Amino acid sequence: MDIKFEHKIFQFKTPSGTSRGILTEKQAWFIQIMENGKIGLGECSVIPGLSPDYESIEQYEKLLSKLRELASAINLTDFEGQKEYDLLTAIKEKTRIYSDFEKYPSLLFGFESAVLNWSAGKSELYFDTPFYQGEQKIPINGLVWMGSPDFMKNQMADKVELGFNCIKMKVGAINFESEIELLSSIRNAHPKDKMILRVDANGAFTKENVHERLTKLAQLDLHSIEQPIAPNQHESMADLCLENILPIALDEELIGIHSKEDKIKLLDNIKPQYIILKPSLHGGILGSKEWIELAKERNIDWWMTSALESNLGLACIAQFTSKFPIDKHHGLGTGSLYLNNTESRLKVESGEILFK
Repeated sequence: MDIKFEHKIFQFKTPSGTSRGILTEKQAWFIQIMENGKIGLGECSVIPGLSPDYESIEQYEKLLSKLRELASAINLTDFEGQKEYDLLTAIKEKTRIYSDFEKYPSLLFGFESAVLNWSAGKSELYFDTPFYQGEQKIPINGLVWMGSPDFMKNQMADKVELGFNCIKMKVGAINFESEIELLSSIRNAHPKDKMILRVDANGAFTKENVHERLTKLAQLDLHSIEQPIAPNQHESMADLCLENILPIALDEELIGIHSKEDKIKLLDNIKPQYIILKPSLHGGILGSKEWIELAKERNIDWWMTSALESNLGLACIAQFTSKFPIDKHHGLGTGSLYLNNTESRLKVESGEILFK
């Protein structure tokens, strides 16, 4: 196969705040693979400071060159006729792509996406599901970014006005009491049977304050909290999950866990209520699928979230999500973040994402 890469920089419509700082732009690389007159497109999405495979543009492009060298020796026609998971599994078993790029999930996801798109042979098609055909919608959470109390309050009001019945708010950057006040205002206006509230701390709480903060948050009938303390504090995280003051979803905790054995060890040791999966951070498509299967065996629930992909990567993630029963809200509403996003049939209407 022939492979080309294109560096992209997406501009946020509004600077978006997290506990790691303010985001104004987002870098990505599009992968284009070509063979036998067919083209496949995928996206390698990175978040500096979070993506385990990204240190700098120069370092990342060296990895892309390594991927090009390795993948150029693959003849996709050798795998033609196999679809979706079977196709990716065959490539995993018969090439070095997965073994050599196990530690580089954003590159692996971009490559997997491009291969699936090449195999499907249609624009924006990765997994041929009722969702792709426009016959199914996926409920999503509306995301409230960090900022001043007024800015966050206005975001909440906008999400309600747009028809979202699940809102996720970033916490941990401004005064905690102000965050409680904001969450209280929306809970007072919208009871838990009408509005699901999730919060994401991105590891911002400490072992000293986490119990007090979880207790206050739990009084607001919240659905869950993502990553209340920083990763790699397994004993403390396991204790929090066991206490279950507020259901806990692991996110950053899953980054850098590659082998099936290590995934099993983490899930069995911490026993979270939920895990949150971002293919660009958590092992690509096959790696995320393995997380889901292992979680299901342990009665741990999950949902999917994008890693701020453009519409290109988001289309693949949404279709991947639709391979599973749609029984919960997912974090797939990031396509509206950018001024210069790619054209797409993806639309968000009344708190749901769909193809039109």
